[in-house]
Amino acid sequence: MCIKREIPLGHFQARSQQLPALPRRALSTGLAPKEEPEASVPAAMLRRQLLAWPAWLFRGPPGPRGACALGADGRPVGPLARRGCCSAPGTPEVPLTRERYPVRRLPFSTVSEQDLAAFERIVPGGVVTDPEALQAPNVDWMRTLRGSSKVLLRPRTSEEVSHILRHCHERNLAVNPQGGNTGMVGGSVPVFDEIILSTARMNQVLSFHSVSGILVCQAGCVLEELSRYVEERDFIMPLDLGAKGSCHIGGNVATNAGGLRFLRYGSLRGTVLGLEVVLADGTILDCLTSLRKDNTGYDLKQLFIGSEGTLGVITAVSILCPPKPRAVNVAFLGCPGFAEVLQTFSTCKGMLGEILSAFEFMDAVCMQLVGRHLHLASPVQESAFYVLIETSGSNAGHDAEKLGSFLEHALGSGLVTDGTMATDQTKVKVPHVLLAGPLSVRQVQPCLGMPGRVIGAA
Repeated sequence: MCIKREIPLGHFQARSQQLPALPRRALSTGLAPKEEPEASVPAAMLRRQLLAWPAWLFRGPPGPRGACALGADGRPVGPLARRGCCSAPGTPEVPLTRERYPVRRLPFSTVSEQDLAAFERIVPGGVVTDPEALQAPNVDWMRTLRGSSKVLLRPRTSEEVSHILRHCHERNLAVNPQGGNTGMVGGSVPVFDEIILSTARMNQVLSFHSVSGILVCQAGCVLEELSRYVEERDFIMPLDLGAKGSCHIGGNVATNAGGLRFLRYGSLRGTVLGLEVVLADGTILDCLTSLRKDNTGYDLKQLFIGSEGTLGVITAVSILCPPKPRAVNVAFLGCPGFAEVLQTFSTCKGMLGEILSAFEFMDAVCMQLVGRHLHLASPVQESAFYVLIETSGSNAGHDAEKLGSFLEHALGSGLVTDGTMATDQTKVKVPHVLLAGPLSVRQVQPCLGMPGRVIGAA
């Protein structure tokens, strides 16, 4: 059951100055003004120019390893250090999206001093206007798109998000929600001068049920931190991504992220039990149920899973976490061709059954990139394709025996030319680095910063 509620502005009476009462307005379907509904189309739908991988991509990164400037403690510093990626010296500046693509700005208002004062009353200390601090939030992770936002808002609560969106709705100000900014299609950065609404400070765990494994948390919680939190309680998150050290759970839900555990636990449409969402006019839609078997009325949360911020801003998530497996095994294999990869997958499902938790593959070109830029060697002999298989279960001996039988069959039938298996928990995570997607490509950032080229992660 969902509850729609509006937060009275009197909630902020204790602040230095009370906001004026704002008249109610009918709900709109997105963050665009009602007379221009098409403006709610996310930046992800902008036209992309996908070019062939150039030769310079396979060279080593220019300059010293690591493109970020380092502080006295050896950690990256500067505006881009927040998400762990800086362009190397000499890398061209990312062109503005509005100059690179044939897009036009719709008739939104521009932020005034009165707007900034109102935002400061709503989120004291959470209004960022420093141009240097705004560099990173304006640039997408792939360094192919750049907006020109002059305001970044960092609320802590759903009520603050509600007041922000209500004010923007009344003033006809465009808003761009942003989580960890790890997306690879530019949907998390502004196209023009939209206000960036960051969920970075909304990072609190609200509750966790130790019997059912139901976690309720704010949308700005980092996936890796949530994973550590539930693993300490003998549970795991139902999704795992290469960008887990930076991505937010709210962004994962808003993009319906899959991840390495999709094969075992399915999509977020099945594991997310409830959401709290703030609509464009500031109305808070409370569908934050923790009931797994809920057949009451419409399942409104499904509208917002995968909506990418076009229908509202996700502020809290209720998600079902599976029990932590007692035994995890990983095998890394080499296959002679793609047909063998497909046959290996079919055989894997048939022989491993319920313990199969992940099956990922990469080609020889991706492995070359890993060797060049991450300085990691393949644990198996050179092959046309590589496959990572993960099993998880409750009986280590049983799982190892099934995986061993599968590997023996795959090698004997020619599906696999070489392979290695890790059962030691300290070694199990190593093969995942090769398939970690954005986490691996992060160190290839100088290549990604070249204009006019977009490549995919392994």
